[in-house]
Amino acid sequence: MDLTITTLAERPGLAEPMWAMDDSWDEFVGHDLVARSHMSRIPDEFPEYVLLATDGQERVVARAFSVPFALRSEERGGSRGELPDGGWDQVLVWAFADRRYGDETDTVSAIEVVVDPARQGHGLSGRMVAAMRENARAQGFAEVVAPVRPTAKHREPATSMEEYARRTRDDGLPYDPWLRVHARVGGVIAKVAPASMTVSGSLAQWREWTGLPFDGSGGERLVEVPGALVPVYCTPERDCAVYVEPNVWVRHAL
Repeated sequence: MDLTITTLAERPGLAEPMWAMDDSWDEFVGHDLVARSHMSRIPDEFPEYVLLATDGQERVVARAFSVPFALRSEERGGSRGELPDGGWDQVLVWAFADRRYGDETDTVSAIEVVVDPARQGHGLSGRMVAAMRENARAQGFAEVVAPVRPTAKHREPATSMEEYARRTRDDGLPYDPWLRVHARVGGVIAKVAPASMTVSGSLAQWREWTGLPFDGSGGERLVEVPGALVPVYCTPERDCAVYVEPNVWVRHAL
């Protein structure tokens, strides 16, 4: 595939087609409040960490967002040091806080890799992860971390993420396709982030996001939602439901 991978800082004119590219995110995921508050800011505030793949006709066919943050430095009010249980949400908050206060960063975190659905299945996601690693290395970082959202976990919502993440094939590579992509370019599974994303809303909102009834009574219950990695915790009597998604921290030493 004839592709060119550059940063948004190098080609700012690609911002509009970058956002116009189709993606495969489920509707409910976009209602994570941290995502709604921070994702759109990444191209403006961290353009050198936004990678874009364009084809021979200059169409954007993939994008990869990452952010620098202070993992090993002293956090205001305490020490960080460990990859956070809060995963994707927490690292976004840390990255923008570090930028706001001018704190020195020492690690790059992947935030998302999106491939145009029409170009999936050709190894482009792996090329974007490799390019993210090289981009971080070129800027002087020694490690990239990634709160990975395993792409096939939604088929087994009742399976614990710890069990799923550690499952391997006969060749020793991870069972999950997206975890396998990371492993093939040097990533190592570190731990599960049990509360990486959180989406909460009324039952009416969940019906709108998913098309499911979210009805019934009888106290707390779990609802399996297409695309969700674990069941949604629903309390009809309180007219609310909460989705707390676990992800898998993967470390890429450069």
